[in-house]
Amino acid sequence: MRRTWTAPPAPTVIAAMAMIALMVGLGRSPVAVAQDEPVQVVTTIGQIADIARNIGGDLVEAQALMGPGIDPHLYQATEGDINTLLEADLILYNGLNLEGRMADILVQLAGDRAVVAVTDTIPEDLLLEPAEFEGQYDPHVWFDPTLWAYTVERTAAALSELDPDNAETYAANAEAYLGELAGYDEEWLAKLATIPEANRTLVTAHDAFNYFGGHFGLEVAGLQGISTESEAGVGDVQAIVDQIIEAGIPAIFVESSVSPRTIEAVQAAVRDAGTEVEIGGELFSDAMGDAGTPEGTYIGMVDHNVNTITAALGGTVD
Repeated sequence: MRRTWTAPPAPTVIAAMAMIALMVGLGRSPVAVAQDEPVQVVTTIGQIADIARNIGGDLVEAQALMGPGIDPHLYQATEGDINTLLEADLILYNGLNLEGRMADILVQLAGDRAVVAVTDTIPEDLLLEPAEFEGQYDPHVWFDPTLWAYTVERTAAALSELDPDNAETYAANAEAYLGELAGYDEEWLAKLATIPEANRTLVTAHDAFNYFGGHFGLEVAGLQGISTESEAGVGDVQAIVDQIIEAGIPAIFVESSVSPRTIEAVQAAVRDAGTEVEIGGELFSDAMGDAGTPEGTYIGMVDHNVNTITAALGGTVD
């Protein structure tokens, strides 16, 4: 029997659910898309909002609840978030337990509007199930572009179902975006392939990069598990330190949505052992960069990560 981890409901979550029930009961939540008005899409993470914008264009207004630097594993919905969700025509979330603390809210909202997990059409045999989290799939599927393509198709289908008059436009935009993504993926594979074999280990704060490593051919070592709910202990730090020293790994990486202190502790421990390891830069893992920057898009965030990792581990960026 498959076991899944679920965070216990916090007081704010309970209050939010009560608020949803009251507002839905008062009839304050829309159930259909108004003609000649953009489809109002609300997503949990920015990566999904970026998909909706690429597929929907001017037909869609998409916003993400979780902005730059936000950790979705720990995120709890605010009263403002609930109001935003109640005004949405379509709610898109990652699923696979990424938004564990919002699960009950999303289930309740699904009673009277379209609420879609964009990962729900990815074949289970393509998903990773780390041994230390038996019964729970790794939710960080956006780091394998071939898996993320499923979420693009799922988003296009959800928009088409809600707004069938524009289904052909959504399908055409999805096809164009998938073509662009495939082109970038070829470039990313080529860049990362230039990293010397001895340096092909990616050390980060938590296990967000397992799909990335599997797709691009890197060994991945994360201090925390696939959820930042877990904390790295002294034994975890020492194991990474030993691996860095033994393999001669030149660089390790911090993440924009995770405190850098554990990675900094690893660097200090390596130095205490008489060896040096550089912090190779900041990677975007669970959240994208600032809006209006290249890193504020899905392709831009992955491109940044690929360039940062390649350069720090001795590969060729240009």
